[in-house]
Amino acid sequence: MKPIVKRLLPLLLGATLPLASVAQAAEWPTDTVRLVVPYAPGGTTDVLSRKVADLLQKEIGTVVVENRPGAGSTMATGQLARGGRGADHTIAMASPGHTIGPVIYKNLPYDPVKDFKFIRNVIEIPNVMVVPANSPYNSVEEFIKAAKEKEMTFSSAGVGSSIHMSGELFKAMTNSNMTHVPFRGSGEALPALLSGDVDVSFENMPAVLSHIKSGKLRALAVTSAEPSPYLPGVEPLSKLDADLGLTDFVTTAWFGLVADDSMPDEGVQALQDALDKQLGNQSFKDFVAQLGGELATEEGDAFREYVAEDVKRWQRVAGQAELGQ
Repeated sequence: MKPIVKRLLPLLLGATLPLASVAQAAEWPTDTVRLVVPYAPGGTTDVLSRKVADLLQKEIGTVVVENRPGAGSTMATGQLARGGRGADHTIAMASPGHTIGPVIYKNLPYDPVKDFKFIRNVIEIPNVMVVPANSPYNSVEEFIKAAKEKEMTFSSAGVGSSIHMSGELFKAMTNSNMTHVPFRGSGEALPALLSGDVDVSFENMPAVLSHIKSGKLRALAVTSAEPSPYLPGVEPLSKLDADLGLTDFVTTAWFGLVADDSMPDEGVQALQDALDKQLGNQSFKDFVAQLGGELATEEGDAFREYVAEDVKRWQRVAGQAELGQ
């Protein structure tokens, strides 16, 4: 090699390194991306995940949705946290089960904040206190009075869901006689509610909104701090008569994408860029409105902090409801 080439070679190699880095970042994904839904098909998490998968495919290629229900989302979340083969191309649609699970199950092998990379929060929605259309209860006051005199049942999408915890909090704050009946997702829980096999549920709004509008279910209240524009005339539990003991009752559900800590930064960035391009589309905004939700904005570190605060919130709820194993 000529002396001048030897002297220039390190400079030439150094100049190509940034280009190599850019090329490497642009290569992600190098495999099929898997979007894990920690609940059974048919519920809010599943419906939203499939919509988001369709949007991501327009930007990054094939995205396969996999339902892995069980143990209030902790089974799928634990599998994700353990990493392993394909973890650098696996994401999950996390929801309050991600932060509730570690609060009520004390020996889970993962930390809901430290063991994940936080891509983007997608939407936030309230829960709705609903009873079957043939229920004799037309108000929260009537329901509480009856629940103090006899045993009631409330359904949920599974132990550790925001639906379950909302019911437990209501039970604790009103000193009602209520028994939890868990199902494997809202898709399985709704038929029991519609048929009147259970007395009440604190369901995610998307799962029950159409049934409320059709008259198959009756909305007694929403669990958000403020009324929902999608259910005019239905008041928040916290704004009802103070004598009911519900002035501090506020629970909402969020849905966002997380990944195992092994996902490369370029993968996280590619997903964030894809979501930024697609979630602002009017068609997605219309979809969110149909769910009765609001578009969320937190991503990366801001999303991590949001999740950390949610853990603290459910710790307070679990304390009030005397939950924890």
